[in-house]
Amino acid sequence: MASYFRHDFLGRPDGARIYFQVQGFPGTKPGIILCDGLGCDGFAWKYLLPSLLETHRVVRWHYRGHGESGIPTDHERIGMDQNREDLEAVLDAAGMPSAVVFGHSMGVQVALELHRRRPERVLALALVCGSYGRPLDTFHDTAIFKNALPYLRGFVDKYPLAIKRLNRVAMSTELAMDLALSIELNRELMKRGDLIPYFDHMARMDPAVFLRTLASLADHSALDHLPEVNVPTLVIGGEQDRFTPAWLSRRMAQLIPHSELLMIPGGSHTAPLEAPERVWKHVASFLNSLPPGSRMIPGAPLP
Repeated sequence: MASYFRHDFLGRPDGARIYFQVQGFPGTKPGIILCDGLGCDGFAWKYLLPSLLETHRVVRWHYRGHGESGIPTDHERIGMDQNREDLEAVLDAAGMPSAVVFGHSMGVQVALELHRRRPERVLALALVCGSYGRPLDTFHDTAIFKNALPYLRGFVDKYPLAIKRLNRVAMSTELAMDLALSIELNRELMKRGDLIPYFDHMARMDPAVFLRTLASLADHSALDHLPEVNVPTLVIGGEQDRFTPAWLSRRMAQLIPHSELLMIPGGSHTAPLEAPERVWKHVASFLNSLPPGSRMIPGAPLP
């Protein structure tokens, strides 16, 4: 049987056009949808995706102002609420009434918010190197970036064209990649080439859209919802993650009933790229353990 492939745009009522892809084989296995991090258009799934496609139908999509997706006519309609609504609309367009929802970084919050609002659409959760909420409160375990965000947004709003040009140049330099490898990631585990798609995307992205999305996720929290998560959940964290420190993954796993936790030694915020074999081993085991046609965990709280 030939593998299915579709890529399309989904028009939204507010004028945004959301790009999505559907790939893989149909069958008895549940469908999977991948939710990216902020400023990403799928680079974190490079090694995981081919393995998933061998047994599952997989949906990839881009947030508003990310990748191939456009922005709404009302630029205020960019943020967590719209991401959750778009996620549900993409599932509809892909013909998936429910799915296993993977989230990386900001995608963790998007996935948790979908479960909060529409739990019947979530068969299971795989939450990778992310926070359950307000990530700027814990970024590098300091609030400096959170306090600076209003000033950054004001500066970008005042000089939008100049900041776009500066961003394009800065993200295209070898220095930007060297800084990321030296400060944020594990240089010994991360292949330099695996970062190129991220910096290429960031160079093209509108800084105003990035900061508006960041401000929205900075104000969002699903902490109160974690004890209500009643689907099988795999939490993956990096021991050296500075964007979303490791203790956040551990706390998330403690608060979500019946969840599994995988911590990657030496892993940073891009652990799926740094330890792909180990991540896939646990993801495959997790997916194989899902009961067919079952959503609820026996004894878990009702949504």
